[in-house]
Amino acid sequence: MLYPLTTPSRTVLDLSGLWKFMIDEEITPIDPKRPLPTEDVISVPASFNDQTASKKIREHNGFVWYETNFDIAKPLRSQRLVLRFGSATHEAWVYLNGQEIAHHKGGFTPFEVEINDYLKDSDNRLTVKLSNILDYTTLPVGNYSESTDQDGHKLRHVDENFDFFNYAGLQRPVKIYSTPADYISDITVVPDVHLAESSADVQVKVATHGEIDGVKVTILDQDGQPVVSGTSADTTLHIDHVHLWQPLNAYLYTAKVTVSRNGEVIDTYSEDFGVRKIEVKNAQFLINGEPFYFKGFGKHEDSYVHGRGINQPVNVLDINLMKDMGANSFRTSHYPYSEEMMRLCDREGIVVIDETPAVGLMVTFGFDVSMLESDDYQDDTWTKLKTADAHKQVIKEIIDRDKNHACVAMWSIANEAATFSKGSYEYFKPLFDEARQLDPQKRPCTYTSIMMATPKTDNCIGLVDVIALNRYYGWYVGNGDLKMAEQATRDELQEYSDKFPDKPIMYTEYGADTIPGLHSNYDEPFSEEFQEDYYRMASKVFDEFPHFVGEQLWNFADFQTKFGIQRVQGNKKGIFTRSREPKMVVRYLKARWTKIPNFGYKK
Repeated sequence: MLYPLTTPSRTVLDLSGLWKFMIDEEITPIDPKRPLPTEDVISVPASFNDQTASKKIREHNGFVWYETNFDIAKPLRSQRLVLRFGSATHEAWVYLNGQEIAHHKGGFTPFEVEINDYLKDSDNRLTVKLSNILDYTTLPVGNYSESTDQDGHKLRHVDENFDFFNYAGLQRPVKIYSTPADYISDITVVPDVHLAESSADVQVKVATHGEIDGVKVTILDQDGQPVVSGTSADTTLHIDHVHLWQPLNAYLYTAKVTVSRNGEVIDTYSEDFGVRKIEVKNAQFLINGEPFYFKGFGKHEDSYVHGRGINQPVNVLDINLMKDMGANSFRTSHYPYSEEMMRLCDREGIVVIDETPAVGLMVTFGFDVSMLESDDYQDDTWTKLKTADAHKQVIKEIIDRDKNHACVAMWSIANEAATFSKGSYEYFKPLFDEARQLDPQKRPCTYTSIMMATPKTDNCIGLVDVIALNRYYGWYVGNGDLKMAEQATRDELQEYSDKFPDKPIMYTEYGADTIPGLHSNYDEPFSEEFQEDYYRMASKVFDEFPHFVGEQLWNFADFQTKFGIQRVQGNKKGIFTRSREPKMVVRYLKARWTKIPNFGYKK
């Protein structure tokens, strides 16, 4: 799927701004053939939850409505016009001038629809009905229930089966873009790097629609100068003296595609891409033939007021804070992030583990980890959940969207699923097969493993290329006991290393809730001293294992969660506050990470 760009043959109209907004109390039916019966407004793109002073709106479960009006300039009316949603969380019904034109389920991937046949000459009315309902068929997974009030009206309840707030709405840009009637519909770029020769063969496949009899692909260097060109819809172009895309040292080429008919150029599009080689070999994660060490974070799309909505200044700040610390990577926990963030990471050389929204795939999810005491613990996740169709769909959509991004080094198929339970392998095997078949660049695949999935109990570890562990020894297990935590971390890493000597291992979560400004002479949990000592302990153990290839802590910044006695205005495991102020541990991590090279740390 191509990102909407303005080119000599294309125009992009941004519908960002104030839209009408109302929650649907399901008392009086709302007819999309008529204007929304409200004058209340909400800003798009952003989550709706934190934009009002109403607790009722913030915590609403069910349906909400958005509406805006727009015009299309006459010169564009002869073009193909496409309405595109960066995302609509979590299910959307789209109406244009009262007619339903699109439906999409899944809250973190884009969808689009041609609108020419539904347009009026002026004052077009775009209405969107959204659902933020999550249940045992959706991703993420929610615990859904219904009740009735004293008047017999239906009340919907969603209890998140995950540890972040269920922000929802039109959280990413809504745009209309134009193309000619005959157009470029997709571009796929697959670089094949020859490291010894400092060259690369770049396969570029161009999909088109309509009457096209000529295709030209020109690769431009980062200065915009032509390097090589070809004249086929499926061409392989050779680059000598290739500039490689490297972590924290990005170099981007551009594939400029023009299509023509009878010698006349019909459509053009330019796709930026990086040339780099990703391999997992001999228990190492290799980028451009060198053993790479992940330094970075799990994080969230989460900021004040915007909620999970796109916040470009915060994205830029986050990347700059990471680079200042010597970090080189993050995981899109626990859903695909905005395309704008992915494009930024391409430019800045940030390595990304791209994760699906498959979080909550464990019906017994909670903070009670007493089941760790049993090596034969089971639950009935895989008989109760019906998420396979949604999971397969989102794998297709995320790879379709992100396949050309140089920053994407690995796919994470799920976060903390019940891979210890009967039926997990049968669930995940087709999904891993699907991802490997769909990805033209054949990136490695993983999932992040919850603590109950141990070397003895995890049924699916054979499916992954990299063992990615989420571990909280010293916090959820043995809270405050760092001596125990050190030994438990060491023992488990040794067990994984012995049992899977061919697989690299990394931590994709580890951390401790920390209240900024809370200090202790006694290294108490929640103090800034404890957080630093916790990370010092973990770092010591990580450095002992040659096949340990990365540390992505939890979390980059404090973030909002649902209410509960385990959470005080959210999860406080950030090394930055939610407003991006550093906690004391940042100085230690910066000193550590700036001394660890991106390549060759573990020989």
